[in-house]
Amino acid sequence: MVSLEDAVVARYSHGEHRFEILVDPYRAVDVREGKSVPLDDLLATSEVFKDARRGDRASAKEMKEAFGTEDIQMVAEEIIRRGEIQLTTEQKRKAVEDRRRQIVSYIARSAINPQTNAPHTPQRIEKAMDEARVTVDPFRSVEEQSTKIIDAIRYKIPIKIENVLMEITISPQDYGRCMPLFKEYGKFREQGWLGNGRFRCVLEVPVGMKGELMDQLGRRAKEEVSVVEKKEAGK
Repeated sequence: MVSLEDAVVARYSHGEHRFEILVDPYRAVDVREGKSVPLDDLLATSEVFKDARRGDRASAKEMKEAFGTEDIQMVAEEIIRRGEIQLTTEQKRKAVEDRRRQIVSYIARSAINPQTNAPHTPQRIEKAMDEARVTVDPFRSVEEQSTKIIDAIRYKIPIKIENVLMEITISPQDYGRCMPLFKEYGKFREQGWLGNGRFRCVLEVPVGMKGELMDQLGRRAKEEVSVVEKKEAGK
């Protein structure tokens, strides 16, 4: 369980009822991004409160009415996704810094300078973000914010995301090892199983991430991998 000293309140109101849980603020961000977080890593106590400060617990009936379930994991995730997370000033500062670092890394890996077809350095991206006075929300996804930030900083530096379509075929034995890579590096255009038992997908991948994906695929796949670059899908 999360220590009470490190936990913050996540609060959600439904009609006349208020629900509160004590959560790890950083794992709560993971939940908002759609990641699965074990209950012990998420909550300081496996209780749902009406008022956490006073220790006033919510009843099973109240949870059922508001969320359609009494399952603590499902209720906690709904409170986090739909409610407010009360971060301290220091926790919010750290969360913003972490998300900003992730966004800079994502843009540096996925965007290019259209004048040179080379990537920008993280330092140049950060400088452009500062000049454009970009704000970062620790509770919104990297991908969503990156798209808007690129639009904001294109007036400071020449930048765009250029994508490529990659047709990848792998063995069924490598499916479990490689699927997380596909989800991390690209968006599925097509996917399915072939008659010979192999898995085929067409991924839309930022040009800047193509080499990194190929390197990771080579490390993770144990059987033969087929990769065919189909065409550019530029933005």
